[in-house]
Order: sequence, then C-alpha cells, then structure tokens
Amino acid sequence: MSGGNAIRGSRVGAGPVGEAERGEAAAREYVSYYCANHHVIRPAFSVDAEIPDEWDCPRCGLPANRNAENPPARPRTIPYKTHLAYVKERRSDDEAATILSEALTHLRERRANGEVIY
Repeated sequence: MSGGNAIRGSRVGAGPVGEAERGEAAAREYVSYYCANHHVIRPAFSVDAEIPDEWDCPRCGLPANRNAENPPARPRTIPYKTHLAYVKERRSDDEAATILSEALTHLRERRANGEVIY
C-alpha cells in the first residue's frame, strides 16, 4: 500500500550537501571586540564591508572596541531629577522664599474676597 509521503526518509531542513549545490559562501572576516566586562565578541563581516570601530556587547550591553588593553569605559548614567531639583538649580533660597511669600499673600487675598479655593 502506498502511503503518499513523497519525502519519505528525509527530515525537515535537509537540503543538498556541499557548496556545489548551494553556491560559494561569501568571504568573511572575524573581528574581535572587547568590552569593559572582559567579554570578547567575534562578529563576522564581509571582506568588502566597512568594519565599525565600536560594537555593542550582546552579553552585557556595554560598548566594545577592538583594543583589548583599553576597552571603552562604561557610559555614565545621569540620575533622574525631579521638578524640584530643576527649580533649585535655577533659584536661590532667598528667591524661593520671596516667591512663596508673594504666592501666599495672593492666596490669602483671594480667600478674603470670598473665592472658594481648594
């Protein structure tokens, strides 16, 4: 009895063996990159391609370069600043006290005139 399975004895992904049927592979060049965590990355580039000076490490995400003795430093992260921190950069304590007293005076005048302020 014929089963109707035309690819019997084969497996998924099986193809012709050897470069003669697939064509020749492009010439490649492996370049070593080094990150600050002492990881070594060796991506393959085409011989004709322009090789970048820096590459991101896939293990830790830090930048890496081709100099093993002097890998790039970790990028400096700037902490999040609140609105108050930005205001304190622009105003001195004396200016802040003056602005606060003016705002309170204005608020008290509005309340004395009968405005409902929450």
